[in-house]
Amino acid sequence: MNVLDTVFEVIDMRSFSNLWFWIALAVLWSSTSHWVLGIPHDLIQRARREGGQALSDVEDLARINTGRLLHVVDQGRLMLVGLGSFWLTVLGLLAFLYDIEFAQAVFLLSFPMAIVIMVSVRASRRIMAGENRGAALCRRLMIHRRWTQGIGMVAIFVTAMYGTWQNLSISILH
Repeated sequence: MNVLDTVFEVIDMRSFSNLWFWIALAVLWSSTSHWVLGIPHDLIQRARREGGQALSDVEDLARINTGRLLHVVDQGRLMLVGLGSFWLTVLGLLAFLYDIEFAQAVFLLSFPMAIVIMVSVRASRRIMAGENRGAALCRRLMIHRRWTQGIGMVAIFVTAMYGTWQNLSISILH
């Protein structure tokens, strides 16, 4: 028995039956909904309650992070859309046309994150267009967080249903 056989015996390489996949899914969506445009949710809450230095910190972080995001998007929009579409298409074809379970798992992680990125760009544009101070900024960040959480809930539900169906169909065949 060689090392590769031992690794495959110890680690289940089927994604949807692997505990690490589900931990990664939970961590991905937990951190994505906590860090709204790179700003931690607890800081946004404190800024809404107390104002002062916490609000100033949120405004500074929003200015920096939205500026960075929009700079990347504006400089490489065509390249980002082209490469993102290409890789999502490749993953989708490998996943659902060629029935590769690892590609299915990566697609179910990547596709909703692409939607979150689009929503983040939209929120960043609104922040830069004038919703960049005080209560308006906190309101925009909370709306963005709710959208992110909604996308995450749908993504987790779809992934759980698909993963369960995949595990059941594989266990029936064996």
